[in-house]
Amino acid sequence: MNVIIIGSGFSSLASACYMAKAGHKVLVLEKNEQIGGRASMLEIEGFHFDMGPSWYWMPDVFEKFFSDFGKKVTDYYHLEKLSPAYRVYFGEQDYIDIEDEPEKIIQTFENIETGSGKHLRNFLKKSEANYKIAMQDVVYNPGKSLLELVSWDTAIRLPLFVQNISQSVRKNIKNSKLRSILEFPVLFLGAKPSDTPAFYNFMNFADFGMGTWYPKGGFNAVAKGIFNLAKELGVEFVIEEEVKKLQTENGVVTNVITSKNSYKADIVISGADYAHTEKLLKQEEKNYSENYWQKKTFAPSSFLYYVAFDKKIKSALHHNLFFDTDFEAHAEEIYDHPKLPKAPLFYANFSGKTDDTLAPEGKDVGFFLIPVAVDLVDSPEIHDEYFEKILERFEKNTGENLRNSIIFKKSFGVQDFKDRYNSCRGNAYGLANTLLQTSILRPQIDNKKIKNLFYTGQLTVPGPGVPPALISGKVVTDYILKKIKANSFQN
Repeated sequence: MNVIIIGSGFSSLASACYMAKAGHKVLVLEKNEQIGGRASMLEIEGFHFDMGPSWYWMPDVFEKFFSDFGKKVTDYYHLEKLSPAYRVYFGEQDYIDIEDEPEKIIQTFENIETGSGKHLRNFLKKSEANYKIAMQDVVYNPGKSLLELVSWDTAIRLPLFVQNISQSVRKNIKNSKLRSILEFPVLFLGAKPSDTPAFYNFMNFADFGMGTWYPKGGFNAVAKGIFNLAKELGVEFVIEEEVKKLQTENGVVTNVITSKNSYKADIVISGADYAHTEKLLKQEEKNYSENYWQKKTFAPSSFLYYVAFDKKIKSALHHNLFFDTDFEAHAEEIYDHPKLPKAPLFYANFSGKTDDTLAPEGKDVGFFLIPVAVDLVDSPEIHDEYFEKILERFEKNTGENLRNSIIFKKSFGVQDFKDRYNSCRGNAYGLANTLLQTSILRPQIDNKKIKNLFYTGQLTVPGPGVPPALISGKVVTDYILKKIKANSFQN
């Protein structure tokens, strides 16, 4: 069959590999100048910046993916475990380093709050158990029935879908700094800790238990690795060709119309933004209305900054979180009362600390991220204003001057997510993993009116993040292959 895949993010790359392995002819269409979706690489004057993902967690998911093709991660890119994993700033020279082993982290907690080490050890045992259940019984399901979630292990954890992350963390940990460290990983799931089911504390095991890794060459190296695997499997790629229309006849997509060509399709899988993909259809062919997307709880958008420095950064680690302002107030400005944040939390990445290939000798690269609400109206002037805010706080908290060492900076914001990625409402991560947006309650992976059109990526199951995107590519492909085997595309 002719399989057309729209977009070349991680979910698209994964589905392309699985469909090619199954013997189908696969063509990937990418609107931008390079593959990788949000994991693109920005190159300016010898400086290399990951444009999006920068945290490599859940290495087992990547290993499982490559093993499905008889390959290993090391066949395509090199990983280095970060030690310490990251640093969290709470004020001027007031920070906590999260080490690379659970026992070290437990001791750090105990040194700060007596008794918290014991509570953390118990918490991690539970989060590890939840992680195993999530990987075995939950995330590889297509979200077609609530029965997918029913097993003995999930049944006994039902209270964890009622209790939220904040409640489970704050029950035994009293120190506000330690609480924020335990609550922050759910930002990768795109929701407030108070709105995220406690079952998702498995992200704490992904953090403390499995560690933080760095792919040599940046996160784009991971996308390139999967791209190379896809090429080996016979997948064809076309870049700088935007899909403009899905031509249908009698409830089937017959042709994919791009800005340059028309391609015959037997199966279409869209890893592009779900809501945008539906705009390529007639009104009566869509799964969801515009009003549906407006009512959904989206993960944040972001202000991103790619900055070149004429010196090596000394004061910070590879990954740095700045929690020197009110965590809950910023969360409210993202979710409850969307507006430009008054004093935002932010993230600073200096990958040159680990990888000297990213910048010319003696120089460095910086990547800064501020989570913000979707649907914000932003501008270069607003980006500059917020860069000044976080730069001032960075210098105050670390004691290192950056301002006088900047060669250039480039910003990326809400409107840029819409323009470059056709991102619904300018989201950066996808739909939040709230209780009412879990499994079957997420947008469906198949079109109910077009029987050969399917969806993959961060707006459908299992959710936001790079590992879930890889899983999503497998989920949709397994679903399609079962339909092919049954000789039926009936929904």
